[in-house]
Amino acid sequence: MNSFTSKNIRNVGLFSHAGSGKTTLSEALLFNAGLLSRRGKVEEGNTVSDWQPEEIKRGISIDLSILPWEWKGCKVNLIDTPGYADFVGNVLGAIRAVDSAVVLLCATSGVEVGTEKVWEYISRENLPVIFFVNRMDREGANFDEAVEELQEKINPRATPLFIPVGKESDFRGVIDLLHFRALYFGKEGKVEEGEIPEEMKEVAQRARENLVENIAETNDDLLDLYLEGQEISPSQLEEALRVAIRERHIFPILCGSGVENKGVDILADFLVDFAPSPLERPPVRGINPLTEEEEERKCDENEPFSALVFKIISDPYVGKLALFRVFSGKISSDSRLYNASRGVEEKVGQLLFLRGKNQESAKEIKAGDIGVVAKIDEVYIGDTLADREHPIVFPPISYPEPTYMAAIRPLGKGDEEKISQALSRLMEEDPTFRLYRDPDTKEDIVYGMGDIHLDVLTEKMKRKFGVEVSLTIPQVPYKETIKKPAKAEGKYKRQSGGRGQYGHAFLELEPLPRGQGFEFVDKIVGGVIPRNYIPAVEKGVQEAMQEGVLAGYPVIDVRATVYDGSYHPVDSSDMAFKIAGSMAFKKGASEAEPVLLEPIMSVEVIVPEEYMGDVIGDLNSRRGRILGMDPQDSYQKIRALVPLAELFRYSVDLRSLTQGQGYFTMKFSHYEEVPAQLAEAIIEKAKKEKEAVS
Repeated sequence: MNSFTSKNIRNVGLFSHAGSGKTTLSEALLFNAGLLSRRGKVEEGNTVSDWQPEEIKRGISIDLSILPWEWKGCKVNLIDTPGYADFVGNVLGAIRAVDSAVVLLCATSGVEVGTEKVWEYISRENLPVIFFVNRMDREGANFDEAVEELQEKINPRATPLFIPVGKESDFRGVIDLLHFRALYFGKEGKVEEGEIPEEMKEVAQRARENLVENIAETNDDLLDLYLEGQEISPSQLEEALRVAIRERHIFPILCGSGVENKGVDILADFLVDFAPSPLERPPVRGINPLTEEEEERKCDENEPFSALVFKIISDPYVGKLALFRVFSGKISSDSRLYNASRGVEEKVGQLLFLRGKNQESAKEIKAGDIGVVAKIDEVYIGDTLADREHPIVFPPISYPEPTYMAAIRPLGKGDEEKISQALSRLMEEDPTFRLYRDPDTKEDIVYGMGDIHLDVLTEKMKRKFGVEVSLTIPQVPYKETIKKPAKAEGKYKRQSGGRGQYGHAFLELEPLPRGQGFEFVDKIVGGVIPRNYIPAVEKGVQEAMQEGVLAGYPVIDVRATVYDGSYHPVDSSDMAFKIAGSMAFKKGASEAEPVLLEPIMSVEVIVPEEYMGDVIGDLNSRRGRILGMDPQDSYQKIRALVPLAELFRYSVDLRSLTQGQGYFTMKFSHYEEVPAQLAEAIIEKAKKEKEAVS
């Protein structure tokens, strides 16, 4: 690949709602750039960006792909991102690596949930945005409606730069409003200039006047000319438009068809001519870890080196690939790599450029470019790579908390160690994937963004690491407690020739307030139980509490008081008193009105106002208690307490209920008594499972 200066680089992210045609458009761009002899198809599984088996199987993008191509003397680093919400981590990583965004929307569907979500994410990073109305050749395609929705739902400054000539199957060209000319589509995406159709001149003139007005409003000099009724030249409009796009005052709208390769060359030209280069973006700010003061890095290869890792690819054979965006300086293949986020240094292995799965060696990667370093260990997503003498740490990438959970179990014997290693590697690749070991149920619980997300991860485990696992609904970590005081005796006596065993203790059990745990009180007087045996009684009680009397769940929130007992000067031992304490506890707990407890989660659900009624009704059906509602921008935050048992599939159900617009967070709140009718079934099930095991 040729070497490019920062001025001639364009880092562009491709974003959309799922199924809007990003991958197909990417293929057309690569084909037109001369990198492909034929365009691949998603349904045939032969596209450059969707190359992983999991993507080919499903016909969707799962991971981001870097697709560099050359156009008009520039290098365009296009990052194709997944559209499904389950893989939002890749979207957020890509946003931190690019200087502008192309947001696709389908001409038949208009603005969808995914369109609004990516707009939200992109706006947080203040990225310039170009809209591309795709699939203009489809039946039902409506450019005007798409524009109207963009202006209403996204931003009123979304402005057409081109309008279509013909519709649906007759879509044959566009009118370039800036230069007021018609561009018609020839074979294989070629564009030919022609006359504006007579019947469209009036419409085109109005659209151009609107465009000129919008551009003029962003520039004082042009605004004066406009108000005075003077002609503004195309070159003046172009320069003002570049600035307006860069500063997010105007969001241009283009249109075309990736499938038919119509309008694709126009998009490529537009990216090179109007999308900002790395030089035109503001300097990146971070913290110097030596001084704790804020510093900035300008896009200049003579500045100290700095880069952000935005993606990790783990391969059991190739090792770890770290994808990074260079913000300043340069890095060569024979240098040392300092990870300022972790304070560690490694020798740079191989430097690469990626195009899909294809790799190309690189001797040097300069400011403004995107590259890959291979075979390094101590580098993770969100880390800052920097010059050791001039360190800087950029803000990490912010990811949403995963809320979909499943218990993961090995299908093969002896795979536990391999599974642990595989999960660790996958968590390096995907920060929205988490692993948690439940100390109560002894289950390994994996958290992700949805069911598809976790299914894909299990498939990757099999393909990459050779281990098969199953995903099941996790067990609920129920607890047991008592509701009233009770007294009980535990006496352990055994004689079988020689020295026997003797332990004898009386316990009083009392319920404690919820969340108090366990308390042991010694009220022995007169030495009826020698002091050295008291700890053994306590240990016996604690061991008995690990398996309650109802269904074998741990017992909590109990005070146990040892107040009487007896001993034998020869036969008594720690073991005997431990058993006596256990016996007394089990007997007492059975008589103290034992009950089943379940974990209650504090839940916050963020939804558009129109879905509030449905969401509240659904929470009530899950035995939730609504605590209140708070406005949050254009959304409503619903606060509730909900049993964990009702939340295992809630992320998927909420997405369905709110057409993908709702999301939630949850954290443990407290334990509460399970309603009697439910408790009976849970206890019965637990007893049957215990019998089956024994």
